[in-house]
Amino acid sequence: MKEAVQHNKDTTLQEDSHSSRNNLYPIFLKVKQLEVLIVGGGNVALEKLTFLLKSSPDAQVTMISPMFREETKTLADRFGVTLVTKNYKKRFLRGKHIVIATTDKPEVNTTVYRDCRKRAILVNVADNPPYCDFYMGGIVTKGNVKVAISTNGQSPTTAKRLRQFFEEVIPENIDDLVKNLNEYRKTIQGDFEQKVEILNEFTKGLIGKKEVENDQN
Repeated sequence: MKEAVQHNKDTTLQEDSHSSRNNLYPIFLKVKQLEVLIVGGGNVALEKLTFLLKSSPDAQVTMISPMFREETKTLADRFGVTLVTKNYKKRFLRGKHIVIATTDKPEVNTTVYRDCRKRAILVNVADNPPYCDFYMGGIVTKGNVKVAISTNGQSPTTAKRLRQFFEEVIPENIDDLVKNLNEYRKTIQGDFEQKVEILNEFTKGLIGKKEVENDQN
């Protein structure tokens, strides 16, 4: 009996642990090769567009809205974003891979979500987690190094602060290290597994040196 109670207790703890963890799977999309649609032209749309272009200046983006802010027009002109001054219609989803709905009309955002789901198009409805296939988390970029941060849609402010933290602690010359390791990798002989093992040992040594330096300081 005690064993059964303990088993149930352990199972409950595991379920609680899994329910509170972030189960999102992070990926890095080549948005230059994908078609992104932003529905809306207000402040939130501008925020999403700015965030997207800051991380991926070569993103292929189309925006649909009856109106656009002047800042949006300026940004669109600079980065080649297509602006369509019309109300949303499901025909605008043709050929799109990712959609972000940002209008101030919940019924429009819900329609966008449902239209996308029917077509297996990834969709994000701003500030409405149940209507999101993905979140746009905090991002830190240092050359070829990119770190994405997610709070599972719970606290964008926390993601923002973590982004600021990592921007400060990740050295600016990290990109030089990455490039040098890439050149070194090309000189290594052997199969894939052997190369991975050698690089793992090499980078482990770099981390060890950093720890020694910190201890000395």
